[in-house]
Amino acid sequence: MNPPPQSSAESSTARTGSDAVDVTAEGELAAYRLRRERELNSLYTTARSLTALGEVDEVLHSIVRHAHELIGSDFAYLSLLDAEGYLTVRASAGTISSEFSSGRMPPGTGLGGRVIESGAPFWVSNYREAQGLPHDPVFDLLVPREGLMALLGVPLMVGERAIGALFAADRTERPFEKDEVALFSAFAGHAAVALNNARLYEESRVSLRRLEDAYRTIEDQVTTMERAAAVHEALTHAVLTGGGPGDIAQLLVEHLRGTVTVRGRDDEVRAIRFPRGRDGDGDADQNVPPGTPADVPPDVPPDVSRDAARDMPSDVPRDVCEEARDTGRCVSTQGADGYFRSVVAVRPGGNHFGFLSLARRAAPEPADVRMLERSAQIMGLLFLMRDARAEAEERVRGELLMELMSRSPLHPAQRDRALARGVDVDHLDVLVVVDCPERTAGEVVRQLKPLSTERSGLAGEYLGRPTMLLHADDVEDVARTLHRRLRRTLGVPVLVVADRIAGERSRTFTLTQRCVKVIRSLGENDRGASAQRYGMYALAFDPDRSGDLDRFLADSIGMLLEYDRRRSTGLVATASAYFAHSGNLSRTARALHVHLNTLLKRLDRIGSLLGEDWRSPDSALRLQLALRLHELRAAVDESAPDTGG
Repeated sequence: MNPPPQSSAESSTARTGSDAVDVTAEGELAAYRLRRERELNSLYTTARSLTALGEVDEVLHSIVRHAHELIGSDFAYLSLLDAEGYLTVRASAGTISSEFSSGRMPPGTGLGGRVIESGAPFWVSNYREAQGLPHDPVFDLLVPREGLMALLGVPLMVGERAIGALFAADRTERPFEKDEVALFSAFAGHAAVALNNARLYEESRVSLRRLEDAYRTIEDQVTTMERAAAVHEALTHAVLTGGGPGDIAQLLVEHLRGTVTVRGRDDEVRAIRFPRGRDGDGDADQNVPPGTPADVPPDVPPDVSRDAARDMPSDVPRDVCEEARDTGRCVSTQGADGYFRSVVAVRPGGNHFGFLSLARRAAPEPADVRMLERSAQIMGLLFLMRDARAEAEERVRGELLMELMSRSPLHPAQRDRALARGVDVDHLDVLVVVDCPERTAGEVVRQLKPLSTERSGLAGEYLGRPTMLLHADDVEDVARTLHRRLRRTLGVPVLVVADRIAGERSRTFTLTQRCVKVIRSLGENDRGASAQRYGMYALAFDPDRSGDLDRFLADSIGMLLEYDRRRSTGLVATASAYFAHSGNLSRTARALHVHLNTLLKRLDRIGSLLGEDWRSPDSALRLQLALRLHELRAAVDESAPDTGG
């Protein structure tokens, strides 16, 4: 059935309504296309801006700022996976509390966990009432405080791996359109690429910095090694060419720019070297205080002389020195004056030889410490070499002394050995014997040897006695001089007796050492004298005159000696005590520990044997001399057996 025909007015109205619908659809389509074009333009613009950024933090904040503007949500934030798999908020835009900005979502929980696991976008219109999401209690406490309601999350993908998620949130309940999700996902793809590029760029920059640091470290190490090698070569050369502690100290000053001091076993200054007043650039040396003289340590007042400065005690605290000695390593300390003092013990083979110290304003670097320790080792080798040479030289000189004392003349080879050491054996015309009961013979010989070298002589131990051969014009003067020097170095009383060599040296030695016994028997124990000074007692110590002494004693006190031998009496001792106390009977009796009557009987017996005039001046003088010579002979004979002669 056909419809009824329409009138012209009805037909016109129908066309007008249809046209209006078409115009509205076309307008909405045009508006949609315009909005999509603006969104795409914004997407590409923000993507291009992201590619121009380099720093990771800068890229993170730019991403959330553009995302916030692009989607038009109340706020946006970005979370990245950390090493433990937690999603940690790294950047945000919009009003977000500090508690929310520091939130961490455990793995597999919340909307972020769903996005990371699926690698796809996900949204909810009401997060608090969303079912099917594993909620985190800690994060759920932050949601109402922030007013979060609708939430959209898209993954940040690098290849097939999700590194985090980008979120858009509203504080009112609403759905997210497909176009919004697609746009946000596309932006997240660009953002992930930019973020990954920024991370790669930062890693490459860090690697480059590390490489540059490593290269600089290698350069510094090479420079330090070259410097150490140069110093070691210079130190070795100094030792091999006969250099001493002063040469080593000077080399260290040139390289370490500080005051270097070498001290011996007894803390005496063996060498000290100071930096020059100005360096190569003409500026004042910062390691030396202003106004400090070039020959004075930095902690010595300007008015102290060079000699006084050298005699001052060590400028390194004693406890620091002890620590360096115990550990064998370099120990440093900073004084109240701001100067650093570093000290290392010189102890080759565990034997202590002293200390090597450095004083300067700058703190010692590890390379400086190694240089000091190596220098101390080389200095220890130097001291060992010197000691070995000295011991060898002393041994040779001691052997020469023994050969000279035991034979005459010397073999030509022995003369050559002596001449090589500056000793002309034909000019050694004085023999010296030293007696010091408070010191061993070895200790006395060690002090005697340098004195013999000064006089081009020889010193050593001969038959248990410190002995010296030398040339001297005045025997008495050389005895007094040697006594003075030995008395100062040994610090105890010492007897020094010198005699001119006449004939065999061994006979002169016998006379001299017997003279020493006579002098000590006379009550003297600290003197330097010639044997000639005691010539009046020669009968007691000259073996060649023992017959003369025997005859003199037999004529003078022979009857007393014979009576004492047969009767085991003490007439000789009684006569000696009587004259020693000037004839005072009471003092004589007390000295002999006898009764006065006993003393009188003994004196009567002496008178009956020697004659009643034995106390007359002439007889008494002869008798006293005989008694004294008898005592001296007994002292010489009983103190030690005669040797030589």
